[in-house]
Amino acid sequence: MPVRRLLVPLLLVLSLTACAERQEDTSGNTSATDSAFPVEVRPEGAPAVTLEQRPERIVSLSPSATEMLYAVGAGDQVVAVDEMSTIPEDAPRTELSGLNPDPQKIASHDPDLVVVESDTDGKLADALDKVGTPTLVLTAPGSLDAMYDQFELIGKATGHEQEGADLARRTEAEIDKLVADVGDAGEGLTYYHELDPSYYTVTSATFIGQVYGLFGLENIADQGDPTAHAGYPQLSAETVLSEDPDLIFLADTQCCAQTAEAVAERPGWDTLTAVKQDTVVELEEDAASRWTPRLVDFVRTVADGVTRAAA
Repeated sequence: MPVRRLLVPLLLVLSLTACAERQEDTSGNTSATDSAFPVEVRPEGAPAVTLEQRPERIVSLSPSATEMLYAVGAGDQVVAVDEMSTIPEDAPRTELSGLNPDPQKIASHDPDLVVVESDTDGKLADALDKVGTPTLVLTAPGSLDAMYDQFELIGKATGHEQEGADLARRTEAEIDKLVADVGDAGEGLTYYHELDPSYYTVTSATFIGQVYGLFGLENIADQGDPTAHAGYPQLSAETVLSEDPDLIFLADTQCCAQTAEAVAERPGWDTLTAVKQDTVVELEEDAASRWTPRLVDFVRTVADGVTRAAA
């Protein structure tokens, strides 16, 4: 979806309104009680799921969902997570795959709820339904509001409704404050977000791009059509050099050992504004790619980079 350019006064008003609405919506809820069940949850872009009782054996095949489960206090109910769920470190990590889920291997953990990021053909849900296991599909959110909704939904689905609502409210408030503190310093500044050293990137139409848009930054990858290539185009070194971004954000520091120093050593890149002004920002990859409470860390890093570039 297109990036929303938010003026600081409007941002503060909307933040206060949203927080008030969340407080009103969650008043009177009880947490982690069987009396809250059965419940029906309706994730955006996925089938509704009815849970007859609080799940006590949850399998998560989504790194983002795993982090959310622990953040709302449902960690003790998690019995297995996929191989990519690295956070928290004490999560029961297995060889299960979220990309190619095997219903038989999943069922071997005797789950009463399975959380996945994608089930486009519905085959996994159909297979697990035959053994009485509900499948909750939490697709990548298209906006920050959709992320907050997922926090609330995962809380409701696990018997931690109040914790989920509190997590959403707290995360929203922290992000809004970080953006408000920067003010309009990012207006007019351009950026390049690098996913890997072959110049794959994101446009402003993506969830990641929306975060940058909160600061008023302009994405050099948009190239007139931010929806092209589903928002994940591959640029060329020549394009980056010609666009000369004010900021470069590296989301390939862990996978590909990219650093500000390595970027400066690329042919011709030492002439870039971001390199000369020391505004090549090294990101923590997980925080910059998962829709979890740790997105606050990503927003904080972007805020620091914008402040430095505007100085």
